[in-house]
Parts: sequence; C-alpha cells; structure tokens
Amino acid sequence: MSTFWIALGLSLLGGLGGLLVASGVLLIHGPLRAKLVPWLVSYAVGALLGISMMGLLPESLGSLPATRVFATLLGGILLFFVLEKLVLWRHCHTHDCEVHESTVASVMIGDTFHNFVDGAVIAAAVLTSVPLGVSTAIAVAAHEIPQEIGDFAILLHAGYSRRKALLLNVLSALASAAGAIGAFLAFDIVPRILPYFLVLAASSFLYVAMADLIPGLHRGRTDANSLRQIILIALGIATMVLL
Repeated sequence: MSTFWIALGLSLLGGLGGLLVASGVLLIHGPLRAKLVPWLVSYAVGALLGISMMGLLPESLGSLPATRVFATLLGGILLFFVLEKLVLWRHCHTHDCEVHESTVASVMIGDTFHNFVDGAVIAAAVLTSVPLGVSTAIAVAAHEIPQEIGDFAILLHAGYSRRKALLLNVLSALASAAGAIGAFLAFDIVPRILPYFLVLAASSFLYVAMADLIPGLHRGRTDANSLRQIILIALGIATMVLL
C-alpha cells in the first residue's frame, strides 16, 4: 500500500510540479522569459534522454531479451508519431507555435491524455524501484514546465483569462493521478507487462526529446546560448545518473 501512495504522490509531483514552476515563469518579464524557456527545454532534453537511456531501458533489459526491448522501443516511437499526427502528443513551448491553429478542446484533450500516460509511467517506475520512480517524476516535471508554458500561451491566445487558463491546466495535470491508479490496477492484474511498459515509457521520452524539443533548440544562430544549451542538457543527464 505504501508503494501505491508513493506512486500517487510522485505522479502529482510530476504533473502539478511542472505546472507550478511554469506559472512562476509566466510572471517573469517577457524578454527574460524568452531566454529562460530554451534553457528549461535544454534541461528537460537531458533529463528525458538520461532517464530513458540510463534508467528505464537498462531495467527493461534486465527482464527481457534485447530483441524484444528494441522491437518494443521501435514500435513505441512509431506509436507516438501516430499519436502526434492525431494531436494527442503535441508540444508547444512558444507563443508562435503551430499548435495555436488547433482548437483549445483538442489541445486540452491531448494534454490530458499525455498527463495520464505520464502518471502511468511514474507508477511503473515506482513499482520497479522507488529511486527510479523519483528520477522519472523529476524528468516528467522538467519537460512539463516548458509544455505548460506553451499550453498557457494557447489558452491566452484563444481569449481565456489567466485564472481560467490555470484552472484548465490544473484539471489536466490531475489526470496524472488517474494514470498512476490505472497503472497500478493493470500491473496488479497482468504484472508481466511491466517491463514492456517501461520500454514504451522510454520510447515516449525519447520521442519527445528528439522529435519535439531538440528541433526547437536548433532554431537561431550558433552563439554563446548554444553552449548554455549543451551544458544544461549535460546537467539534465547528470541529474538522472546521480539519482
């Protein structure tokens, strides 16, 4: 039972923690915020790559043959490509994002689904080991920060007040708790799927980092800011390794 509550708490940390920090970032003056967001994205890239390659995949390889692990990883990446095509797995971190052209309803449905999956991922990690669960929750929170900033931008762009935009994002973030509960029930019934789910979690993190976040960091010219991005990516990886 204690493991359940740890998973539930960490899932809320992953969902609401990123939202809380994002709310604070939005209070920062515009030009400084524009510089800060790419730094947050850079750290999130490192955290996602680190937890995938140094945490989730090694755990899966301890339970499954390498061929099954990498076949599942490949299938997961293709799955998230399809989900992004359906606007269920889309990321926006700036005010001039193409996601603004989508309806608010479709964006919020996609964000809720994403938070649900993140909660399930954190629960799966906790069931494997609590330290892995903590690392996964931190990685989730790290990439939720720039995503939530983008979600606020979408809602404000659509005419919502700041208070209503915050409320909608809080409700969406609470889906992470539902994901954790659903994962616990599923893994209790069919425990053999746990290592496969860890691989799918790794594929989702890798897809987000490499297909959504890294391309945004390549925009603009190469300057001192590029060095900061590299340092922050390395810091994100180091955080996951040290935890």
